[in-house]
Amino acid sequence: MNIAVYGFMGVGKTTIGRLLAERLGYDFIDMDTEIEKREKTTISEIFRDQGETRFRQLESNLIKELAQQDGLVIACGGGAVANPENAETLSKVSRMVYLTASIEEIIERTNQDNSRPLLEVENPVTVASELYERRRPVYRKYAEVSIDTTGKTADEVVEMALGALK
Repeated sequence: MNIAVYGFMGVGKTTIGRLLAERLGYDFIDMDTEIEKREKTTISEIFRDQGETRFRQLESNLIKELAQQDGLVIACGGGAVANPENAETLSKVSRMVYLTASIEEIIERTNQDNSRPLLEVENPVTVASELYERRRPVYRKYAEVSIDTTGKTADEVVEMALGALK
């Protein structure tokens, strides 16, 4: 089986996913990075030039492709599992690891990151809080393992994930 690491932006999906893959000897795929590589552009540019709908389509197509593979740790984009169809596809072939963090820590972690198109708005804290609350029910529904990363090191989170996945 694969391991899908998912949750809201800034919770540590890429960092934790990469470390889990190293520890388990799995291949690592960061969905956002993979989409950027295939499209030869950034996520922000896809949002700006082609729209969020197009980006979500690319995301869904990639999930269907990855679901045909085995031995992967997949760091999902923040909105990938918010789509129930994507969540269903992933959950059939993956152990689902849901990472959370306090909204304050998420804002702190993403504050200087200009690659977050959904936060390129006038009031990013309000927008992030509302989006997080809308996505949370779907995130929770598919969680096999749930880990709050607030105030924890990456190594601590990885150890918690490995322990829970045994």
